[in-house]
Amino acid sequence: MDARTAAAGQVCSVARTAALLADPWTVLVVRDLGRGVTRFDALAERLGVARTVLSRRLDGLVGDGVVERVDYREPGSRTRAEYRLTRRGRDLGVVLAALMDFGDRHLAGDAGPPVVRVHEHCGAPVRLVSVCAEGHRLGGDDRVRLVPGPGAPTGEQEPR
Repeated sequence: MDARTAAAGQVCSVARTAALLADPWTVLVVRDLGRGVTRFDALAERLGVARTVLSRRLDGLVGDGVVERVDYREPGSRTRAEYRLTRRGRDLGVVLAALMDFGDRHLAGDAGPPVVRVHEHCGAPVRLVSVCAEGHRLGGDDRVRLVPGPGAPTGEQEPR
């Protein structure tokens, strides 16, 4: 059994999301689709990925409900496809933002991050924060406890 299949079969949201994203090419495809690069040729050129690899990744993302394939036709040309993130795919934006924040803090090097997310309205940098359902913003000293959720196997004990 390969790692993706093993991870997808676990009763764990982190493992299932890791299985969905599977490899770096998949993450980068989702990133670029989120940035508005929707056509196959543009994706292949921007990513520098083999067309066969890109085709397999897009097919997988379509099959997983992360991406939808939409046909278009420019005058005088054959019908082609472009790819768009579904609601499920757009929801991965926070996952990619978390990866970006980690990379900015730990992997950017002396030059700093290559891209900075800013709020379009005021120009201030955007950062991810954790907030509980009651609206309390969690800081570095706050503890979070994992408890069995509704999808936990029967008899599951609280994680340690």
